[in-house]
Amino acid sequence: MADGDLPVRGSLVLPERELHWRFSRASGPGGQGVNTTDSRVELSFDLARSPSVPEPLRERALGRLAGRLVDGVITVVASEQRSQLRNRESARERLAEILRKAMTADPPQRRPTRPTAGAKRRRLDAKTRRGAVKRLRGRPEE
Repeated sequence: MADGDLPVRGSLVLPERELHWRFSRASGPGGQGVNTTDSRVELSFDLARSPSVPEPLRERALGRLAGRLVDGVITVVASEQRSQLRNRESARERLAEILRKAMTADPPQRRPTRPTAGAKRRRLDAKTRRGAVKRLRGRPEE
């Protein structure tokens, strides 16, 4: 794994050559430097055509991220920090987290279960006891 590669999960690592960076001037605090430094970061990754993502993971991620993708490319923007370096780190972490969540396996489907005979009996006994308590609260019958 090279220095600029982005680890996503397990053995899946996105190589630096597949990550595309763009820099621009960020709005917000920064004083005089805000007008001169390109601290806003856009990190793009072509998920649909990436050779480093296995086919099953790619299909799952494309389906889950369909609303965020533009022509199969996912873009993450970071401009919270005043430093371009920290915004780059933030964008890398955010992209890895988005891809990690999109590629996780679905939870196993729930199998419906039935209450046991003992559970049914305990439930009915509790209802009977509760009814008796409420009956005792009424006026005494003469």
